[in-house]
Amino acid sequence: QDNLKPTLQLVKDLGMDDSKAKRTIAKFPMLLGCSIEENLKPKVQMLGEWGFSDSQIVGMLSSFPQLLGYSAKRLAHRKAVLEAQGSLTETSLIRVMSFTDVQFTARLK
Repeated sequence: QDNLKPTLQLVKDLGMDDSKAKRTIAKFPMLLGCSIEENLKPKVQMLGEWGFSDSQIVGMLSSFPQLLGYSAKRLAHRKAVLEAQGSLTETSLIRVMSFTDVQFTARLK
């Protein structure tokens, strides 16, 4: 409950409208248990540093808010592999995040 307003504000600051922000959090309520400063903001910032625009990040979070629930290490590893293959897009990153490490490795071959 205490994290609802700051979490909503974080996604709204990216340009997500209020109703979409609420739907996004409803899809993955565990976001409310994540630290804004230690978890959510750094991951959003990391996505931006990788070249994703705010509107792309909004799209990614709208369709797959679980993205922010993965560790930064896992995100960075998947991103690096996709980038090395020349296939890094919002869609490809979202698609591979839910794969186990074994599934991820197998799909790369």
